[in-house]
Amino acid sequence: MTTSYVKEKATNTVLTATSGQDQNNPIHVEAINNFVTSRRWSLDDYEIGFTDDNVVAEWIKAQDEATKTYADKRKAEYPPLEDVTIALAEKAEGRSEMWDEITAKRATVRTKYPKP
Repeated sequence: MTTSYVKEKATNTVLTATSGQDQNNPIHVEAINNFVTSRRWSLDDYEIGFTDDNVVAEWIKAQDEATKTYADKRKAEYPPLEDVTIALAEKAEGRSEMWDEITAKRATVRTKYPKP
């Protein structure tokens, strides 16, 4: 499938993307151009084009990843809260294996994504 897109040249940021577009269809070309011109933006400042869906998906994924804070990245890799709760209960009962594993995992994640 083909996706139409608009990227801001200065920041290389994808502003919009629409899957299922055909660059040979004048209506699709007009629609993507209108996205820029209807906002009174200069066409010189934006890259407008059509490319494979997977390419645009990778651009957007990289863009999203770049905007995540260290806290967002840590939260995504920390053990689930349910596991922490169970580990604490087990530790209170004298079994600390799960707690030790969670503590080690959290330390690894904090090292991987240090506070700025």
